[in-house]
Amino acid sequence: MSDTRISIRYASEDLRERAEALAAELNLPLAGESAGTPLVLILDGHGLSLALTAPDAPGPIQVDFVTGRLGYRQARISLRSEPLARAVGIKGSERPSVVDATAGLGRDGFVLASLGCEVTLLEREPVIAALLADGLERAARDADLAQTIARMHLVTGNARGWLTALDEAPRPDVIYLDPMYPHRDKSALVKKEMRVFRTLVGDDQDAPETLEAALAVAKRRVVVKRPARAEPLSGRKPSHQIPGKTTRFDVYVTG
Repeated sequence: MSDTRISIRYASEDLRERAEALAAELNLPLAGESAGTPLVLILDGHGLSLALTAPDAPGPIQVDFVTGRLGYRQARISLRSEPLARAVGIKGSERPSVVDATAGLGRDGFVLASLGCEVTLLEREPVIAALLADGLERAARDADLAQTIARMHLVTGNARGWLTALDEAPRPDVIYLDPMYPHRDKSALVKKEMRVFRTLVGDDQDAPETLEAALAVAKRRVVVKRPARAEPLSGRKPSHQIPGKTTRFDVYVTG
């Protein structure tokens, strides 16, 4: 059964075949110029993007590791400037393997891969996973980013089920969770993304169960991103915390 909230629009006839393949893969209808769905996937010469269709809707969101916010940040990523690096245990030449169990648009996974970690990106919403796959494919063609992108491995599926099914051998050193919560950041970018994400996926109601699955699997630690003043996820006290102005990282040492 197709998702009646989303349709796919393509910008030119030469993209029709790719749009049809994507529609079949995601089980979504193709739309004309005026989509009758709350959300529309837009395929054009710049790649794949997702937008709300309401009259007051913000512009589309897209995964872009090459330019803009992430491209600017990538050139400045360092161990000292990234609290996330300390949270996952990067130090010296040590680079733990990381499962980003709530990959979203891949920003935190990109930071960790830029610092040298092998990162598995888990994303359960197929439409978000398609955006992420498109962004990874475009970035892989950039000579400056090819090595970083090669360390990022996308898996579409439910994190809790994927983690529970892991054998002993491929257990990751670190599992990272960034469950959906009400962002208080007032930047236009965050507000835009939250509007689109909440229309599509809502809140992560199973975050407590995913945390339990992560704690049972991670060889070294589980890291949970939280609002700075929020209670720990599930009320479970972390081993230690890495604070920030608006968010913090709760670290659970497992071994």
